[in-house]
Amino acid sequence: MPPGSPPLSMPHGTLPLSYTFFFYVFGAIAVVSAILFVTRKSPVAAALWLVNTMFNLAALYVMLDAQFIGAIQVLVYAGAIMVVFLFVIMLLNLGHADATTDIRGVGTKLVAIAIGIALFAEIMTVTHGHTIGQITLPQGYAATQIMRTGAVAPISSVLFTQYLVAFEITSVLLLAAVVGAVILAKRKDDAR
Repeated sequence: MPPGSPPLSMPHGTLPLSYTFFFYVFGAIAVVSAILFVTRKSPVAAALWLVNTMFNLAALYVMLDAQFIGAIQVLVYAGAIMVVFLFVIMLLNLGHADATTDIRGVGTKLVAIAIGIALFAEIMTVTHGHTIGQITLPQGYAATQIMRTGAVAPISSVLFTQYLVAFEITSVLLLAAVVGAVILAKRKDDAR
């Protein structure tokens, strides 16, 4: 790195106030959207809230200097998979929930609140705990790896070697889900 050029990564604790503000804004919107996603009765409304969650997660990835993961989040999850979900919802004609009865019953809300409190306690325990020295990466390690091999190579090499079977099984399962939805919709039309 030539002298006078900006550092590869910021030292811990020196983030600008605007960065911290927007990080918490995107995080809060993602959490609220996820809560709205699981409390909707209408599958179309739930899917749209999930898309909003995915976009906010992509913004968080970009802010964490993982632009490739952010782009993949938008292209794969918010784009392709959510289009498939909406296609299946519309194909099965599931989008008829009344807007006034979109929130589930009191028992479901209490269970959701209990799970949310448990998850929050878990997050607080993990974030306030101490990490083992061997697990913690040295400062600037990720930036030097990206400069040496690029941002895509570490992800793609593992994805297409070690996790290739799991990746292909996931794509076959998504294909089977779409074919199953088409068959169910056709059977429903034939019954009419």
